[in-house]
Amino acid sequence: MATDKSSQAGSCLAILLDDSPPRAAAFIVTIYGDVVEPRGGATWIGNLIEICAAVGISETLVRTAVSRLVSAGQLSGERDGRRSFYRLAAPARAEFAAAASLLFGPPEVPDWHFVQLTGPSPDEAMQKLERAGHARLGPRLAVGARPLPRIPEAVVFRAEVVSGEAALGDFAADHWDLAPHIEAYRSFLDRFGRFSACLAANMPLSPADCLVGRLLLVHEYRLALLRDPRLPRMALPADWPGEEARRLFVQLYLQLSARADRHVAHSFLTADGALAEVTEATSQRLVSLQAGA
Repeated sequence: MATDKSSQAGSCLAILLDDSPPRAAAFIVTIYGDVVEPRGGATWIGNLIEICAAVGISETLVRTAVSRLVSAGQLSGERDGRRSFYRLAAPARAEFAAAASLLFGPPEVPDWHFVQLTGPSPDEAMQKLERAGHARLGPRLAVGARPLPRIPEAVVFRAEVVSGEAALGDFAADHWDLAPHIEAYRSFLDRFGRFSACLAANMPLSPADCLVGRLLLVHEYRLALLRDPRLPRMALPADWPGEEARRLFVQLYLQLSARADRHVAHSFLTADGALAEVTEATSQRLVSLQAGA
């Protein structure tokens, strides 16, 4: 019976694995953000190959993606004998810190503002604003509530809602297409809700499978969250699924972490030895998630 239970627990991971593995470069970014960066920033490429293979990404794709991340200035490489190790390049650390704060920190405070683009060619800057969750109001004017990306040629007006809060939902519906974000959160809830139910009915996953499950959890939730315009609750539809997705993310991250971190310490290497199982940074993440649960 125990063997059957263990086999069923392993099958829980299959819920998260399908014929369309995540893009190699994006998943490697997730590995660094979740596992490597809070433990000092460097790891052996063999660890990347091993963990990517568990989600269906080939060694060739991993090596190609790492090479491209190095060329893009996100990773830097170093050798120790025949082994290659990679760490986050300095310019990428601020970006990773911002993403980690969003995933593991307290909720953002809404920051309404209007952006008037002043450069001679506003199209590229407007596209950057739209990718950052802002809505286009005109050829040169955008509005948003998320942190503002760096736009050199722009006038920024801070804004606050002084009346008419009840109509914020209509304003948002007029200017943001929220349907893709609703779909992304519902897809996350369906997939990881089934995974959670399977875990509750079976023995815990192995430490290696816990790490794979946590990485897939972080990867999918991060993609949905970073694309979300992150509007204030008053501006969102009544059936907005983002809060439920957040609760499920927190629940599963806390549930999987002890065993996942044990596997990190057992398997992940730097030039100086194994990565630590627990660091101040990893502990702080768990404390922050527990506080917000």
